[in-house]
Amino acid sequence: MSKLRILYAATEIDPFLQTTKVAEFLRRLPQGMQEMGMEIRIFVPRFGIINERKNRLHEVVRLSGINIAVGEDEKPLIIKVASIPNAKLQVYFIDNEDYFHRKSVLVDKNDKFHADNDERAIFFCKGVLETVKKLGWAPDIVHCNDWMTGLIPMYLKTTYKKDPIFKDAKSVFTIYNNEFDHKFGGDIIEKAKMLDIDDDMLAGLKTADFGGFIKIGMEYADTIVKSDEDFSDNLNAIFTEYSQNKKNKQIGQVGADENLLTSYYALYNELAN
Repeated sequence: MSKLRILYAATEIDPFLQTTKVAEFLRRLPQGMQEMGMEIRIFVPRFGIINERKNRLHEVVRLSGINIAVGEDEKPLIIKVASIPNAKLQVYFIDNEDYFHRKSVLVDKNDKFHADNDERAIFFCKGVLETVKKLGWAPDIVHCNDWMTGLIPMYLKTTYKKDPIFKDAKSVFTIYNNEFDHKFGGDIIEKAKMLDIDDDMLAGLKTADFGGFIKIGMEYADTIVKSDEDFSDNLNAIFTEYSQNKKNKQIGQVGADENLLTSYYALYNELAN
């Protein structure tokens, strides 16, 4: 088999940030795939609580400087990179002063959900794809993890589908039990739009909540994966509805056991061929 190229996009990765099971999963799976012969790139947001000096983050000037549109606003994209200790893996960090310099992740010091987390997610999804384009690195598989990456499968099937870098890419969307109650503003559809995307394509996002991001990810991904966690009734209902109604290839819960790496190795190869 040829050496597959796997792009991982996620909300966090150990050891830089660890708040949910996503961080642990992203630490284990990409390294395992690399050791099995695959070529890996990893992208996460550069949340402000990540200590740049301690973790030796540095800006990649040749990749920075793109402006990313979020609705009518354009925000400059900064790309930083760091290596995972004791692993031959680099992590790319999507950064922007307005979105990622506050010393928190999704909630403030009073445990209040950041009202612009939708914009931060949109900026992150678009920023990942634009950076990969600039890298000139064509992934075979784009593995999206958690709600914040939910728009990437849609962008791959629309705006970027004819781009030489992404034209053959298949997407995997893994859902985690990281549900929140916040409702975003009604302009979320306009903020998320790009070329070749109309309102109907974003219908799943009209609820402007956690479920909206999940529905978009499930609708456009080539494969849906449910993390090995207990899900809320609401999340289970969303998962069941979309897995029954869509023609997505879908594997159930993949446990964090000795079969994890072989399961994903087989899944990626099946998707790419």
